[in-house]
Amino acid sequence: MDVVATPRRTPRTPHPARASRAPRAPRADAVRNRERIVAAARELFTEVGSQAPIDEVARRAGIGNATVYRHFPDRDALILGVVRHVMKRTGDRAEQAIAESAESFEALSRFVHACADEQIGAVCVVLEGEYNPGDPEVVALTARLNALIEKMMAGARRDGTLRTDVDCGDVILAVSQLTRPLPDLAGYHRGPHRYLQLFLDGLRAPGASTLPVED
Repeated sequence: MDVVATPRRTPRTPHPARASRAPRAPRADAVRNRERIVAAARELFTEVGSQAPIDEVARRAGIGNATVYRHFPDRDALILGVVRHVMKRTGDRAEQAIAESAESFEALSRFVHACADEQIGAVCVVLEGEYNPGDPEVVALTARLNALIEKMMAGARRDGTLRTDVDCGDVILAVSQLTRPLPDLAGYHRGPHRYLQLFLDGLRAPGASTLPVED
């Protein structure tokens, strides 16, 4: 008896439109939920520390615990999400200050005061050492922020409004220290904007004194 060979099926070629289709963007409600989780976590971490209960994060965000864990599988992922969010918002505020200011020193001043509104220092002190600073997204966001600060400072130097013996590190350190919670010593604490303005006045050219060089 002759054996009739079964024709080999040729693999189907994916439809061009399907093959080139980009991954679907997250649904709008998923994006909103993620933003609410990060905002609630940032607020709670600032108040009680990085070990704040995830249940309370979910409650403040107005969603269920399962939704939190869908976006952030563990506490480390949530902390990293908050850090990325803060770094991005800080960079956005720097870009906004540059866009809305006629002069570079004005932009720098706007940005420094915006950092107080964002409570940058409060977040930094709570989450310091709680995340991987080598995370690629954090590294990229940090580089972006540093470049924007240096852009404002370089412009102010060219204008002659910024003293020449300060750099980006001076601004970052001062902002991170002066926007964190400060002790209210005998009622003298009057809010971060006052102290940031004193710092900004010290940045103006010409400097009233020569800055000491310390290791």
